[in-house]
Amino acid sequence: MEKAYTDWIEYLKQKIKSAQLKASIAVNEELLRLYWDIGKSIVEKQEAFAWGSKIVEQMAKDLKRELPDTHGFSRTNLFAMRKFYSFYKHQDMVQPTNEQIKNTDIRENIQLVHQAGGQLPADSILCKIPWRHHVAIMSKCSTLTEAIFYIQHTIHNNWSRNVLEIQLESNLIERQGKAQNNFELTLPKPQSNLAQETLKDPYKFDFLTLETNVQELDLERNLTENITQFLLELGKGFAFVGRQYPLQVGNKERRLDLLFYHIKMHCYVVIDIKMGEFEPEHAGKMNYYLSAIDNLLKTEKENPSIGIILCKSKDSLDVEYTLQDMNKPMGISEFTFSELPKTIRQNMPTVEELENELSRL
Repeated sequence: MEKAYTDWIEYLKQKIKSAQLKASIAVNEELLRLYWDIGKSIVEKQEAFAWGSKIVEQMAKDLKRELPDTHGFSRTNLFAMRKFYSFYKHQDMVQPTNEQIKNTDIRENIQLVHQAGGQLPADSILCKIPWRHHVAIMSKCSTLTEAIFYIQHTIHNNWSRNVLEIQLESNLIERQGKAQNNFELTLPKPQSNLAQETLKDPYKFDFLTLETNVQELDLERNLTENITQFLLELGKGFAFVGRQYPLQVGNKERRLDLLFYHIKMHCYVVIDIKMGEFEPEHAGKMNYYLSAIDNLLKTEKENPSIGIILCKSKDSLDVEYTLQDMNKPMGISEFTFSELPKTIRQNMPTVEELENELSRL
């Protein structure tokens, strides 16, 4: 009886959670359709009666007086509703398929349908994310292409508003899939598309505050100490395996800067960090690492390992020539990080000064 009862409670718990989730989704859809209708009404009234922006301020005051216990109709929010309708009014979007979301360039795979009367349909992708997400997107995106990119990624990755704002601030749309690589030549089509989309240029490590003369080992250590933010910047699907990961090749031990496993691509990802400018020999070293990983760690069921070389700077033509005949899949990206403010750096003791102080103890 005890197990039967426990199983029953677990079943009820899942049913309740499922019902709560469905209810919250339904509430969100109705709220967004209401905000759409209010925004549409504001636009139409302003056009019909040549009313200016002050009418929105008056609306906010009157609605607050008429509905004192109802929230969400402030001047700022009403202007946001107007923008919500104006921004999307000629493009009523329906929910995309999973394949469209996963496509390398999802901006070219948007299904658009015309809805009579300018109503927001329940199956629109606009109804699939919360209102505050929309406010964040509208505040940063100037085109429909940008907005759709972030809406679809929010749906696919289940981003919270905080994560969405980080992606907006870091200008993800301009960085994703932009790194130079040879994936199309070295990987089968489905994996090459996903690998291409996964890679960014540049990577932004603005969650770190480092000195300008930071060394590679220092950067590795700081990245792994801030692994949550690092994984967020790398993107969905990366699982951390190790830092300075040892590989026994013959009688010699080689160490990889950073080793990850990508769950969706089913492959190992080696990251090599270079604090200076990219040099062709860096790719030769990465080629060696990937051969070793494929022989020592990769199983028959897994895809070829991928290399990512992160460097402080690179010459595009240099990278192009380097990758041209390279037979292992790799990409080369720049990275940026927050440097210590000049005033702080000037007041920080040098290594020599610290050593002198320590020698006196």
